[in-house]
Order: sequence, then C-alpha cells, then structure tokens
Amino acid sequence: MSYLKNYDVLIIGSGGAGLSLALKLADHAASVAVLSKFALTSSSTYYAQGGISAVFDADDSIESHIEDTLDAGAGLCDPEIVRITVAKGKNSIEWLREQGVIFTEEQSRSGESQLHLNREGGHSHRRVVHSADATGKAVSLSLIERAKLHSNIELHENHSVVELITIPTDDNISKQVVGAYVLDSTVNQVKTIAARIVVLATGGANMAYIYSTNPHSSTGDGIALAWRAGCRVSNMEFMQFHPTCLYHPEARTFLISEALRGEGGRLILPDGSSFMQNFDPRGELAPRDIVARAIDHEMKKRGIDCVYLDISHKSKDFICEHFPTIYQQCLEYDIDITRQPIPVVPAAHYTCGGVLTDSYARTDIKNLYAVGEVACTGLHGANRMASNSLLECLVFADRASEDIVKKLPAIRPFFNIKDWDESKVSDSDEEVVVSHNWNELRHFMWDYVGIVRTNKRLSRAMSRVELLKKEIAEYYGNFRVTSDLLELRNLVIVAELIIRCAQQRKESRGLHYTLDYPEMDNSKPAQNTVLEP
Repeated sequence: MSYLKNYDVLIIGSGGAGLSLALKLADHAASVAVLSKFALTSSSTYYAQGGISAVFDADDSIESHIEDTLDAGAGLCDPEIVRITVAKGKNSIEWLREQGVIFTEEQSRSGESQLHLNREGGHSHRRVVHSADATGKAVSLSLIERAKLHSNIELHENHSVVELITIPTDDNISKQVVGAYVLDSTVNQVKTIAARIVVLATGGANMAYIYSTNPHSSTGDGIALAWRAGCRVSNMEFMQFHPTCLYHPEARTFLISEALRGEGGRLILPDGSSFMQNFDPRGELAPRDIVARAIDHEMKKRGIDCVYLDISHKSKDFICEHFPTIYQQCLEYDIDITRQPIPVVPAAHYTCGGVLTDSYARTDIKNLYAVGEVACTGLHGANRMASNSLLECLVFADRASEDIVKKLPAIRPFFNIKDWDESKVSDSDEEVVVSHNWNELRHFMWDYVGIVRTNKRLSRAMSRVELLKKEIAEYYGNFRVTSDLLELRNLVIVAELIIRCAQQRKESRGLHYTLDYPEMDNSKPAQNTVLEP
C-alpha cells in the first residue's frame, strides 16, 4: 500500500540542474526532495567531459558568445534567452567554485593562476571552463556533497516517477500540478507524494537510439510525463549526435570529448587522410551537426565501420595532463592515444528540444517547472553549441529558484490526493516483452530517424511506433509497474514526438537533415516546431 508524503518542492532528477536548484531553494523552502531514478550519479551531468562555456578571456566578449550560439542554432534560437544565459556565465562558474568545484587552472604570463580555457566546436574563442576532462563528474560530486549537508534537502535514489498528479486550477480553465506517483524500486512500491511545486530535471531522451553517449537513465521520462499531463513540446526533431563516440564493442557509450579536436585532434580515414576540410572551412571545429554528418557520409560512402580521431602528434605529457580520463579509459581497450588514433562513430548525445518553457523555466501547467536538457528554453535552436548545456542547467536553475521563492508563500498545499491503485493488476510473467520492445524501438529509431532522414524512413518509423504503443499500453494496463516498463512507456512517447516533429519540418536545418528537403527554407522566417497535447 502506498503512503502520502508532503514537500514544498519536489525535484525529479539529480543532475546539474536539479541539484543546483535544490541548493538554491534549500534556505527558502522547509522541505525539498530530489528524486533520482537510479544512483545520484546516474545523470548525464556526471558523465559530461568537456566543460561549461563562459566568457573569461580578455579577447572574448558576451557579444561574441551570443553570436556563436545564434549561428550554431541555425535561426531558431531565442535571442533574448541566449543573451540572458550567456550573460550569467561568469557568475555561474563563480557559484560552482563556491560549492567546491575545482576547475583546471594555468599560469598567466604574469605568473598568476587563472582558469584554463578550452576551445570547442562552434566557438570562436577559448571559453570552455573545465575540470580536466571530467568536468561533469567534478560538478556532480560537489553538488551531491553540498546537498547531503543541508537539512532541508532529502535525496532519494532508486525512485522513478510513474505519473504527475494534476487538478484543475481555481478558474477551472487550466491545470496545476500537486504531486506525483513515484515507484520506489528498493521496495517495489508506488508511493504518493504531494508537493506545492514540482520541477522536471530529468535530462534528455537519447536512449531512444541504439548508439548513445548518455547513461541508461536518459529515456525522456520528464518529456513524456509533461506531455501526458498536458504540456506543449517543441523542436524534438533536433536530436544532436555527438561526432565522436569510442567505437569498441565493450564501450558503446564512452564519449571522446570535443576538447580533443579543440586541442588539435584530427579526424582521419583508415588510410590516414583527413576529410573535414571537404565539408566545412572550420574543419574539425565545425559545429557538431556538420561533423557528425561528414563522418556518417564517409562511413556510408566507403563502407567503413568507423573513422579515427588522432591527437598522437601532441606530447604524451600534454595528452595525459589535459585528457587523463580519456587516456586511461582508452588504455583499458588497448588503445594508447599518445601513439594511436582513436576509432570513433557518431552517437545520440543531446536533446535540443523538450518541454516548452518560458524564461523562468515555467511550463504550461501551473507550479510545474522544467530545467536542463528536459526543457526547450530557446537557447539551442536547431543545434546546441558545445558546452552551453551545463551553462543552461545553472542559469535556469537560478531563474527557476528566483520565481519559485516569490511564489511559494502563496501556494496552498493540496493533500487530498487519491492513492495509487494497483488492485486490478498482477506481476508480469513476460518481462521479455519489455526488453524486446526496447531493442526494437532503439534500432528502428537509429535506422529511420537518425543523422540522415527521408519521408519514407519517417513513415516506416511511425508505423512501428503505433504498433509498439498499443502493445505497451496493454502491457502497462495489466501488470504492476517496474522501472524498465516505465522507461519503455516513456521512450515510445518520446520517439513518436521526435518523428512527428521531423515530419512537420519540410527543410533541412541544424540537426534535422532530410534527403527529401536537403536545403534550408529561407523563403519565410524560421519557425520552431510546437506540438500541442
């Protein structure tokens, strides 16, 4: 039997966005709960290698960072959101340092210590603040430790949200969120949680594809929860494929940071020849969509399994100092990056679209917020520029906290919530259905809704999604929920949203490239894709 627990704020997700928000709210709310589907470190933040973009270099400027972001976004960024985000870069880094995050430094010409700045694709200057090549890990561990020390914050691992709980607003025109039904996997029980504010910080949906750089938790849960509750979703066709994921049968999800290319790493074919200059004058430092398509093109054209990323022309000391994690990880697979090129392939990496929000992270449902990769804020447009994602997490956690602190005193709690009812379901004796459907979904999304698309491929994918939706709905209605079943149910919704958005866009723009409309449509102003529930 489930039980009711009450919080001022319920944050779903334990990555950079969720934990930053919890820490910013802890002194203003009596009780803040942070739910993590698995371990607290299972977020995409923990695995982020590159860093956080912010203007620190004297030769750089806010205007330059804005211009680079708008250029990468291919006409679909919201200029005001870009300006808000970029302008808060420096303060965001300083706040993280106050939380105990240690960033890589170097000596200036005058002999003083200063932040070492990497340069990554799409950036015209060095502006990526980092902690060696494991920035996300440094950020994640520091925020977790800080959260554990605060008496107003409760951290709950192995808790998956089944459904958001909503009721009509006082005017009976729209809806407001009042809590969530939550599966506690440690006891296999669905609990009822009431909350005055609910925040989605669940990350992206890149496990919709068979090859992904993301942890297995990135199944689009927040997007699906918000969609079922009645929120609009935007720009789901813009799924970013990172150009360089380690190609090895035992390392499908290990990312090779873009910073390697920023420090002179070259993409080469098996014969050692370079190719990026044939696709973009910026070569290896072109935006990710261009690099990923170039690699995909060469692999298909030549019938090769991968291309290679070579930084062996740099000294061993330089490589080990700047990329210790990548160096050690590759050594485990008998690849010495100081002497050998790294086999790489593109992999699903970042969800540029998501739950539509305003500049304070508010969604269409009253008292429901979305921060981080789960949200579509207008920052990324048609293509996210490298290292703008962690910046977005920090900035919108800050803006959401500002709005929540103002609103919280006036929100009355709602505790009259029905219990979760599982009296008419039983334990499943066919778990193979879940694993089979999971594999089928991710394979056809990779084949038909991947880096290069066509109308025919999208139609084929939608036909399969419709069949899977019916099968999963029947399964969900008859058996007790499990974490795997919840992920599959959410993932098939996200897959449908990706396909629907892709079918609506009759052009190629940013991360969405279709052979049926290979050019960008400049005959009218660029439009974001918005789906109404």
